[in-house]
Amino acid sequence: MKKVFVLIFAFFAFAPFAKASNNIADDFRNHFGVNSNLSAYNKDINSLIGIADFHTGRGTTFPGFDIGVTMTAIKPSSSNNISSEDYIYTGFLSAETKIPVVGLGVVVRGTDMNGFESLGGGLKYNFSVLDTVHFALGAFYDRAKTDWYTQDHYSASASASMNVLFLTPYVGIGYDYGEIKIHGFDVEWRDSYGNSANIYTVDRSSSDGAVRYTAGVNFKPFPFVYVFASYTKTAGNEGFQGGLGLNF
Repeated sequence: MKKVFVLIFAFFAFAPFAKASNNIADDFRNHFGVNSNLSAYNKDINSLIGIADFHTGRGTTFPGFDIGVTMTAIKPSSSNNISSEDYIYTGFLSAETKIPVVGLGVVVRGTDMNGFESLGGGLKYNFSVLDTVHFALGAFYDRAKTDWYTQDHYSASASASMNVLFLTPYVGIGYDYGEIKIHGFDVEWRDSYGNSANIYTVDRSSSDGAVRYTAGVNFKPFPFVYVFASYTKTAGNEGFQGGLGLNF
């Protein structure tokens, strides 16, 4: 777990100074080609968003708020021959409150970072056992885009956490489904000798889903302030998440 914390906070520290090639949109444009595996790329972007679904099994209480910032990072799958970087990453701002009477939490989240934009949110249902073990069920929708494609992301997640002194370890499972559509742009195709053979306009799409598994821990250093870090695994990739926030 110590290594997870180090990696997460390294992303926070160095993300503003990342080289230009880390830009998600530019990386896609520079490496997408005839034989690109759009399905694998779509699954990785799905995970990049879906990781932000939860960071404990506990929700807010009315009229309270949970406001935080999250950094998510995905190590592209071996089948993703579009992304050239070791990690795809972006940050999210999120806010959560609870609707009185119906007892549902409402979440809004978004990002405009690293050439990647996304805006979405969802609903959460929380319940506890003996005020020690907390559970959450959630469903989310996000509309994401770069200069070269748009994506509709849908996810469903379940998480559980337990209070252990000032720590709150948690585990969760989720399912991400995304529909990606490429904007038409010209791609040059070369023959086996490297000679330019044809230039054509790309118009492709892909719809894909995958299950993800997450384990992490929340740490509350001060009243109303928390930090957290987690590790996520899917069939094709792995990811990390870290963040901090206010809960009051």
